[in-house]
This record gives sequence, C-alpha cells and structure tokens, in this order.
Amino acid sequence: MQPLLRICAVIDTLNRSLGRLFFWFTLAATAISAANALVRKLFDTSSNAFLEIQWYLFAAVFMLGLGYGFLENAHVRIDVVANRLSARTRNLIDAIGIVVFVFPLCYFMANFAWPIVVQAYTTGEMSSNAGGLIRWPLYALVPAGYGLLAIQAFSELIKRIAFLLGHGPDPLKQANPH
Repeated sequence: MQPLLRICAVIDTLNRSLGRLFFWFTLAATAISAANALVRKLFDTSSNAFLEIQWYLFAAVFMLGLGYGFLENAHVRIDVVANRLSARTRNLIDAIGIVVFVFPLCYFMANFAWPIVVQAYTTGEMSSNAGGLIRWPLYALVPAGYGLLAIQAFSELIKRIAFLLGHGPDPLKQANPH
C-alpha cells in the first residue's frame, strides 16, 4: 500500500502545484479584461483576440482546475447527509462514487473531446471573429482537464481504500472543508 500512497503524494503535488498556477490565470484574465476595456474607452478600438484570450484563460482555470478541486474537496457534496455518516461509510461511498461515476465520466469526456481537438488542429480551425484565435488549444482543455481529474480520482480512491483497510488517515479529514 505504501508504494501506491507515494504515487498519491506525487499526483497530489502535481494537482496542487497546477491549481496554484491556475489561480494566476484568473489575475491575467482580469488584467487583460481591464486593459481591453481601457483601450476600448480611450481609443474607441478593441481586439477580438484579447476578448477571446480572456475566456481561454477562464476556461483553463475551470477545466485544468478540476483535479485541484477534487484534491481540496471542493466539489459538490450533500454535507447535511454526509456529516451524519461515519468516516468509514463516507469513504466507502466516495470510493464507490469514484469508480462508478468519476472514472466513467472522465473517460467519456476525454474520448468525446479528443477527436474534436484533433480535427480542429488538423484543419487549423479559427475563431469566426476577425482577429480571433485558433481553437484547438481551447478544445484541448477538455481532455486535459478530465485527465487531471482522472489521475486525482485515482489518488483519492487509493487514499480511501488505504483508510478503509486501516493503512492511512481519513482523507476527508485532511481535505479543506468548504
């Protein structure tokens, strides 16, 4: 179990580091938005590329932050019910949920999105807006985000199994409460 828990630590570090990096994307998107608004007001001009890069950055924050959200226990949960259950039951429900829902969702979303990414890349798909950006990097955020969620789900599953087998602490107590 210890080798698997070491892998979990690596995955957790990866998603924690990426999550902290993506916080800066929000600041960059906000700065670009403010600069674009200022230029539009002062010079009566605007750039579609700047507008699009804003939502590319916001999309990156949300999609690439999926694994970080799972690591920090920030995803939706019915706490009123969960708080009444024992730690063992909560971890068992989470483990089952990861296997039954999270893994299939990640697989479906990544497999559904990947051909769209490839097609956009090979055709050189561009925004229909004048001065708009290429689209494949935006589309690539979907399989990348669900890939990060899948590896974090693997980490969370291992930690829950370790707890259930008595080989580790309660991962739900270690997570940040939201």
